[in-house]
Amino acid sequence: MLPLLTMSEVKDTAKPPRRRGRTRISSKNQATIPVEALKRAGLKPGDELRVEAAGAGRIVLTRDEDVIERHSGSLTEAYPEGYLARLRAEWP
Repeated sequence: MLPLLTMSEVKDTAKPPRRRGRTRISSKNQATIPVEALKRAGLKPGDELRVEAAGAGRIVLTRDEDVIERHSGSLTEAYPEGYLARLRAEWP
């Protein structure tokens, strides 16, 4: 039977503490982004991100915007007032 480790022995074998604002790439090539960095970038859970290499040791994450959502409603004065209502009235 193996002897139990003392608390100091357990602490000696533990990983060094993480520094705030830093992360590590896992064996599965995953990295956890610190919450403060996400908040400052205006990113939230569910956002889709574009990932691009920007040189050695540098990766840029950019929110991947939905083109339709970005432009919907932006052409409010493209048709004269009432035109679309008259056009829809012609539909069978």
